[in-house]
Amino acid sequence: MTSAQAIFGATRATASRWRVLGVACCAHVLHDGCADMLYLLLPFWQRELALSLAQIGFLKTLYSGAMAVCQIPAGRLSEWSGERIPLVAGTVLTASAVFAFHWSTTPVLLGLLLVLGGLGASVQHPSASTLVSRAYAGPRLRAALGTYNFAGDLGKVAIPGLVALVIMVSDWRHATMVVGLVGFATAAVLFVTLEPKRLLRGPDDRHVASGRLTLPERIRRPGFAALSTIGALDSATRTGFLTLLPFLLTEYGAGAVELGTALSLAFAGGAAGKFACGVLAARIGVLRTVLMTESGTVLGIFMLLILPLQACLALMPAVGALLNGTSSVLYGSVPELAPAQRESRAFGLFYTITIGAGAIAPAIYGAVADSLGLHLSLVLVAAALLLVLPMMILLRPVFARELV
Repeated sequence: MTSAQAIFGATRATASRWRVLGVACCAHVLHDGCADMLYLLLPFWQRELALSLAQIGFLKTLYSGAMAVCQIPAGRLSEWSGERIPLVAGTVLTASAVFAFHWSTTPVLLGLLLVLGGLGASVQHPSASTLVSRAYAGPRLRAALGTYNFAGDLGKVAIPGLVALVIMVSDWRHATMVVGLVGFATAAVLFVTLEPKRLLRGPDDRHVASGRLTLPERIRRPGFAALSTIGALDSATRTGFLTLLPFLLTEYGAGAVELGTALSLAFAGGAAGKFACGVLAARIGVLRTVLMTESGTVLGIFMLLILPLQACLALMPAVGALLNGTSSVLYGSVPELAPAQRESRAFGLFYTITIGAGAIAPAIYGAVADSLGLHLSLVLVAAALLLVLPMMILLRPVFARELV
């Protein structure tokens, strides 16, 4: 091979990797944005459909639950058929469900659409994560996955912000139609960009495995279990808190504009937090970073319970950064704890556990809020996160090299 051919081949490989990362980020922007715009819509649904907080939490659980239970089947489907068709089909299904929110006039119909939307969204995490893991190897992988996760938080800012903007000039039904159209456009981009001849085959699986730290099974298995448990607690806290937050702010006198602003600030802080925590984990280690973010989240939730509305809005970016920063550190550690050539299944299992916990939490905390009150329920949300501390002990052998 001539030097010119080698350079051309390297350039094509680099372009292919960037294309894969860009596609994965586009999918993540849309799907995470659609999932988190639901928090903004919950107060509107409660008023129009005369629902309790427990029923509102159950509606959110339908979407997240459908997304959670299909993570592993979606991962297996992608292994069998490739990532392109499942990812495009799932995006179309989610966009169709969101577009059809416009015609939902009963809780049953709305619940059915939420289930369909969650089923479509279930394909995105395992498929897109596997695409990125296959395209990047060795020390570049954590940075690539961090970029992918950061893109999801950009979606959490952009899509709810778009919904809030449309609501200001129209209503929530037209806002969901606009988001549905954005989803259809995203599906078209995925379909064209993921055409096989436009992408080079990723690095050989043996090369990926050789570029990764190999852990003995006695450390890897409990480490993966501990990582997944921390992810579950973190996810349950995030979805439980975000489900109750609009009602807390409404109690403080917030209107639609303030609610949209608060959520956008929280999600913007979350995007910055994911980026910052990825850098911080590389500097001070995974364990110290997780301990810092989780303890900061507990403190932030308690502060929101005693501060007035304007101070709560000012605190939203910091709370969002702490609330979302942990997940970026955890996701980036999954490949290190995955069996060789089983990254897709490991991601599918990890996402099933974490998203499943996040799906159940809104229904549980909504029922608790109906029974014990909104403020006490938020205290319990924060207190549950303290269960992360004993799980850190099981992760110490995995990241022992950080502690020396």
